[in-house]
Amino acid sequence: MTRAKKEALDYCTIKGNGKVVKVGDTVLMRAQDPDNPPYVARVEKIESEARSNGHVRVRVRWYYRPEESIGGRRPFHGVKELFLSDHYDTQIADTIEDKCVVHSFKNYTKLDSVGAEDYFCRFEYKAATGAFTPDRVAVYCKCEMPYNPDDLMVQCELCKDWFHPACMNLNTEQAKAMEYFYCPDCTDGDKKQGNPAKDFSVAKKFINIPEGDVWESSMLDLIYSKKIDGERTIKTTFDDVFSKRAIKIVKIL
Repeated sequence: MTRAKKEALDYCTIKGNGKVVKVGDTVLMRAQDPDNPPYVARVEKIESEARSNGHVRVRVRWYYRPEESIGGRRPFHGVKELFLSDHYDTQIADTIEDKCVVHSFKNYTKLDSVGAEDYFCRFEYKAATGAFTPDRVAVYCKCEMPYNPDDLMVQCELCKDWFHPACMNLNTEQAKAMEYFYCPDCTDGDKKQGNPAKDFSVAKKFINIPEGDVWESSMLDLIYSKKIDGERTIKTTFDDVFSKRAIKIVKIL
């Protein structure tokens, strides 16, 4: 018995819209159940077989949606999030419905708008074991959850940490209306939003503090201090920060 001869192809076209698909492209493939969303896959190889009347087949690497993984969908998973799996398959090219774009997580968060064709991936996934790579991810907010790009978060002007409005007892409208936000740890939980810390943040941006310097703030004054030679400090007052002239530097022995 002889094997059917296969011919590698540089591209194929999508039946129905004529779009060109090449190796490395990501595509939407028709699901068996028409009520389900299309599958997402990356094209690894395109070839035709003589004995199949020239039908084109594609070797693909599947992307899994969170709900298709062993652990299921979790709160930090984005609506358009996918996992690049180690599951490969060969499909008839006619099952390709359209092309799509799977962005890196970083690039996805920079999109001005997300279209129907846009997805993102930040993990690789082993289908047999349910293991992820990387297996660790940064967490944010008091709830210590990884970042979900679909959820609004606010950044503290002081510590630069990110928080979910709901975790800070704020609704979405309140969060969007705030010009500045300061977390409870940075305001001791009892200072009104937008008072001393607002002045603090402007001063911080104006002076461009070197890493390791120490800031102290109060309702009436703002002090920037840095040790020099282990003994002296530099001090600038609240008024100096908002003056148009250069910041006055006072040596304190």
